[in-house]
Amino acid sequence: MLVGAVWSAAAAVTAAFGWIVMDLLIGGLGSIDWTFLTAPVADAGRAGGIGPVLISTGWIVAISVIVAGPLGLGTAMFLSEWTRRGDRFGGAVRRSLEVLAGVPSIVFGLFGNALFCKALGMGFSILAGGLTLACMALPLVIRATEEGFAAVPEPYRMGAAALGMSRTSTLFGLLLPAAAPGFAVGLVLGIGRALAETAALIFTSGSVARMPGSLLDSGRSLSVHIFDLSMNVPGGTDNAYGAALTLIALLLLVNAAAHWMTARWLGRGIVTT
Repeated sequence: MLVGAVWSAAAAVTAAFGWIVMDLLIGGLGSIDWTFLTAPVADAGRAGGIGPVLISTGWIVAISVIVAGPLGLGTAMFLSEWTRRGDRFGGAVRRSLEVLAGVPSIVFGLFGNALFCKALGMGFSILAGGLTLACMALPLVIRATEEGFAAVPEPYRMGAAALGMSRTSTLFGLLLPAAAPGFAVGLVLGIGRALAETAALIFTSGSVARMPGSLLDSGRSLSVHIFDLSMNVPGGTDNAYGAALTLIALLLLVNAAAHWMTARWLGRGIVTT
């Protein structure tokens, strides 16, 4: 009975995802072509394409990954390898991450608006949006990467110490390759959240649909574009479906790329130096 329940739950999740994808394919596949992906937005989104929106989305995601990736990896290394169980500072960091992971995105948006847009003078900009999303992605990246380090068997560390390897060599040559899947999972989850986020970006990157000239220009992400076409633009449903299908395709592409990179990294074996 338990096996049947597990299979039923998995089938229900798969069916729900298939239903969503099928609805998007039916509503948006006819709208997607090269012109749609490259042309500028026209008539408030009813016509034209999503070229500037894709560029803005790419920049926002790139900023969030560039910031959240190294910070998340370094924090996970510290929590896993430099803090002991019961350590007060490590416990405080973990509790902070748990709280941050549960904070609504609209609160992150207000925080990003107050800090990046106003206090730091960035205004409504791609840079402010990317930094806000980096703050949102950090808990996911850190916890997933820390779990990856925790999953590395303790004999790996003991064997490295017995061979006289330095702590740095052990960390980067032995533990990090073994923990790569956890880091990849956290990064993928962070990118997925950045790609799909709406509320936080309305308050930070803005909703200007023109081609951005720099990181300090306002830019509209794909999720904000879909929201605007669905809620505020009569007659924008067809292009909203096309943009949503493009967003799903990007998420699938990111997941596939992460799996490929992880498999290639692990395929090289664990290198000791």
